[in-house]
Amino acid sequence: MKKIFIGVAWPYANGPLHLGHIAGCYLGADIFSRFHRLRGDRVLMVSGSDQHGTPITVTAEKEGVPPSAIAERYHEMNSQTLKDLRIEFDIFTKTSTEEHRKEAQDFFMKLMENGYIYEKETVQLYCPHCKKYLPDRYIEGICPHCGYEKARGDQCDNCGKILDPLDLKEPRCQICGTTPEPRSTDHMFFRLSALEERLTQFVEERPYWRPSVKNFTHQWLKSGLHDRAVTRDIKWGIPVPLEGWEEKSLYVWFEAVMGYLTASISYSKMQDKPDLWREFWDEGTDAEHYYFLGKDNIPFHTILWPAMLMAHDGLKLPDNVVANQYLKFGGEQFSKSRGVSIEAAEVLKKFSPDQIRYYLAASMPENRDTEFTWKDFERRINTELVNALGNYIHRVLTFTYNNFGYIPERGELSEEDRDALKVLEKTMRSVEENLEKAAIKDSIAAIIEMARFGNNYMSRTAPWALIKEDRERCGTVMNVNLSILKALGIMIAPFLPDAAEQTLAELGVKNIKWDEALLPPKAGHKVKKPAPLFQKVSIETESFPGFETLDLRSGNVISVEDHPDADKLYVLRVDLGEKEPRTLVAGLKPFYSPEELLGKTLIILSNLEPAKLRGIKSEGMLLAADYETDGGEVVAFLTPEKRLPPGTPINSGMAQGRKRIKYRQFSSLSLKIGRITDRNHADIGGEIVEIAPHRIEAGKKVAIYIEERENGPKGLVIGTAEGTPIVPEKDIAEGARIR
Repeated sequence: MKKIFIGVAWPYANGPLHLGHIAGCYLGADIFSRFHRLRGDRVLMVSGSDQHGTPITVTAEKEGVPPSAIAERYHEMNSQTLKDLRIEFDIFTKTSTEEHRKEAQDFFMKLMENGYIYEKETVQLYCPHCKKYLPDRYIEGICPHCGYEKARGDQCDNCGKILDPLDLKEPRCQICGTTPEPRSTDHMFFRLSALEERLTQFVEERPYWRPSVKNFTHQWLKSGLHDRAVTRDIKWGIPVPLEGWEEKSLYVWFEAVMGYLTASISYSKMQDKPDLWREFWDEGTDAEHYYFLGKDNIPFHTILWPAMLMAHDGLKLPDNVVANQYLKFGGEQFSKSRGVSIEAAEVLKKFSPDQIRYYLAASMPENRDTEFTWKDFERRINTELVNALGNYIHRVLTFTYNNFGYIPERGELSEEDRDALKVLEKTMRSVEENLEKAAIKDSIAAIIEMARFGNNYMSRTAPWALIKEDRERCGTVMNVNLSILKALGIMIAPFLPDAAEQTLAELGVKNIKWDEALLPPKAGHKVKKPAPLFQKVSIETESFPGFETLDLRSGNVISVEDHPDADKLYVLRVDLGEKEPRTLVAGLKPFYSPEELLGKTLIILSNLEPAKLRGIKSEGMLLAADYETDGGEVVAFLTPEKRLPPGTPINSGMAQGRKRIKYRQFSSLSLKIGRITDRNHADIGGEIVEIAPHRIEAGKKVAIYIEERENGPKGLVIGTAEGTPIVPEKDIAEGARIR
């Protein structure tokens, strides 16, 4: 029996988990953990919400709420999402707990006592408009390495390089857009440079790391290690435990990785065994340490965290850092900040946990970036999960139920039977070896191949013919099939826990153990009439050429001013998630006050040719619905049904326009407010129009694009690729035109 510690990267509690997060580290860690638990190993798997990241304070300032409100909102939301996906931790905690604060401060003081923390005057960026020093995530600019225009002050999402805010070209304050200025301030620094030789040896002793992990780490070491600041000028975080430092906190990169240790200590206390964590953490323990994370987190786990553990002394160093590449969507990395995101909670409303877990495991970006598409999701679920695995399980159980009602005895085996069992044993070995090194994709691929082999074996042995000619021989064949089924049920247990439990229950297996997978199921156990394990999915996509000329995106209004030369026009500044906010001129003054627009999320036609309106250049157009009534004109701007990050594509799963279009091209298109009547129809002001299939409840009023076709008009509900519809901000009659 082994002792296995699994540390899983802590997500920032500033937004919902998306599929990129799940594929990046959480699902792989859960599969690895479940595998070792099935083998009887002692496992401690920990993670939690990083509640002190500056993305949280940025979001909080934009929403006008305390950082704690944002942090708690998303901690609860993401904890539930992980549970719904059957991802199980021994503890999923948060960095705002008193336990974490105390242990993190103690860790800091231990490093200071050991001579690895020192004070130094440094230059940091200061925003003269906001009147404060800017933490790294408050700053964006051009990456000096790859030229990416939205690099953060701590790291470039495009090339993955760790940055100092002073490295950025054309830096700007995230809050107000002002160019910050360098000013002197005092901070505590970690003496990383003193550990370079030990870290180089540490890395050389781990040749089994994935190539991408080794390459990334070697690049860091090759460029030389420099001391890093471990405090910052911000109050939201763990206070620096030193007199006179009350206005500063521990840097989040430094404090959050301590969560692996502090969570282990918290778990031990929860179990009323306060020293339990030492069995996993004390230097010299035989526990194996694995860390699961995305590739942007590699240096924090292969360089910085090991260095901190060395500086602390007496604690176990990482054994393996299992870093995945990126899951991409539309050619871009899944990213909340970029608005490229498919929320896991939304996908769970449409598909089962096993369906989602299967797809992400089968396409996990272990060694290279992987492109997510809904068509590929549909293909893998239907051809692999349903037709291969699900079909074999249902086929075997149904035949057994109809012709025996129980698990038949195994008689004399033929050469074909013995060969089948040898293939099963070989597959079991392969899956086990791959799971031991966290090769998730190869493991699930081998399981699916075994299911296909089982289908072929059943077809070759033709039990439906044998049952008429030789019942005993048929019983043996079905016993072999059921043995394959039992092994498959145990092998899929780490991947598809719900399906495994249901399958094995049919065979009378309640206490699932990995080392019993190759033992035949108990003969004589009664088999019930089975139900299909998995359902096929249908993800219908259709082309709407006119709609695909549009590049619609969500935008947050950050300022509203009167047009100096027009009584009915406002000049809006709108955040579209780009380098700079856009200026829009809009004729909403007769219908909305500035206060009613400020902070709202609008839908912006972002690829409209810029035009000067009364002397001010407008760089896009917001969409609004209008309708004439006896009381005059009613206007309602359009907004997503739920809040979206700035720049989120509003493409209904279609391609988006890449070329600029003229206003007359847009005005020739038909966009209206429609009331959903059923899955395929909407009422557009008294006319029932067929629309592409959707999952929106009947009665809801939404924005609909309408295209004339030979057999009549066809509509498309306007929304995100994940299905969040665009709706009028206030009630307005169906049939209202959108302009």
